[in-house]
Amino acid sequence: MRPAQRSRQETLALRRQLIGLLLLSDACHSSSCKLFFSNDPVKIVKAKGQYMYDENGRRYLDCINNVAHVGHCHPDIVKAAHEQNQLLNTNSRYLHDNLVDYAERLSKTLPEKLCIFYFLNSGSEANDLALRLARQYTRHEDVIVLDHAYHGHLTSLIDISPYKFRNLEGQKEWVHVAPVPDTYRGLYREDHEDSVTAYANEVKNIIEQAHKRGRKIAAFFVESLPSVGGQIIPPAGYFQKVAEHVHKAGGVFIADEIQVGFGRVGKHFWAFQLQGEDFIPDIVTMGKPIGNGHPIACVATTKEIAEAFAATGVEYFNTFGGNPVSCAIGLAVLDVIEKEHLQAHATEVGNFLMKLLKEQKMKHPIIGDVRGSGLFIGVDLIKDQAERTPATAEAEYLITRLKEEYILLSTDGPGRNVLKFKPPMCFSMEDAKFVVDTIDKLLTGSTDQNCLIEGCCWTASKSMLSC
Repeated sequence: MRPAQRSRQETLALRRQLIGLLLLSDACHSSSCKLFFSNDPVKIVKAKGQYMYDENGRRYLDCINNVAHVGHCHPDIVKAAHEQNQLLNTNSRYLHDNLVDYAERLSKTLPEKLCIFYFLNSGSEANDLALRLARQYTRHEDVIVLDHAYHGHLTSLIDISPYKFRNLEGQKEWVHVAPVPDTYRGLYREDHEDSVTAYANEVKNIIEQAHKRGRKIAAFFVESLPSVGGQIIPPAGYFQKVAEHVHKAGGVFIADEIQVGFGRVGKHFWAFQLQGEDFIPDIVTMGKPIGNGHPIACVATTKEIAEAFAATGVEYFNTFGGNPVSCAIGLAVLDVIEKEHLQAHATEVGNFLMKLLKEQKMKHPIIGDVRGSGLFIGVDLIKDQAERTPATAEAEYLITRLKEEYILLSTDGPGRNVLKFKPPMCFSMEDAKFVVDTIDKLLTGSTDQNCLIEGCCWTASKSMLSC
């Protein structure tokens, strides 16, 4: 029997006691399993569409949750899961139509050569399998990744995630880190004559240096739109040039779509398609939005790579990857995206949100850059226009104040200064206007000059937080 609903403080106390606790001293503690707004966390008890509700019934606008892709608790998804659960759920060693139906539907969204599918339970599992596929096919070991990248929590993926390994055991000999193709604050910026070639040549140089040390490249592993890296939009043509260098070195190109696939970018179903029709990855990984919150993931690849993997004679088996319930949910997600025209909706609402945010950029000097595609948008906050110094404390202040206005937003990037918008795809024009109007109100400041960060106050005339 389930206990009566606890108070927020009771739940928080139990979480601190039981979930991922690392005790630092008698006076303080820190958990490896962090909460949003850890100083004053929100207790969420239900959600619907783009809204989440706390234990007191207060409604929050969710600008964070790219997992509930078509909306929290979408009735069509709930119905599909319930109906299949009543019939059967078992592993994929039995024949079932849902598995092949889903693979067939997915294949229609991808370039023709990406025609072989493996189903799993999480994005981390998908990226781990992609790494295995690449190494088996190429017979090479080394991997090139972008700086500040994150590809999952398994040991194999921590090893290729600078975002994580720099705080742990450091960089492995077989891992090579390329600069993020960021034309706002990266090595080659918007005023560079050919930033695409310059960034691709950085990868070429890495390959050449690796070869001099007797290393061989298995894969270039990249998020189609680097998210943890700061909501980055790589310049069109970059992937093509990088793929040319990687293929020449005998490696493959892996596109991680776990954060950004399934129509989020609006113009295309997959974010890698923003690079142009002439670019096709060798392996694509999927997770998060694929099941609208249900644990399902997928790897799509070519027949040649799949054949090399099968030639090992060691079967690949995932107990619940591709089970009937997961595939029923996956099919329902595709149905909703199509039926509710969510790709077109992401384009329309995303363009409107970008327009409003760019208007704020003209008004508030703290906004250095607004970038994005569809409902994947980053707002880069800076301390000064010339140096583009990350406004980390200011960003933290802003998301804290937004939470008090019942808007859930978070930050990313190496400086934790980029406001990241990845809301459910049902996010509306009204939602966009509400968020931007609230940001404007907070950046304009108030007469009492709220000081939410110790030692820091807002300067309304400069739209800056002075600390």
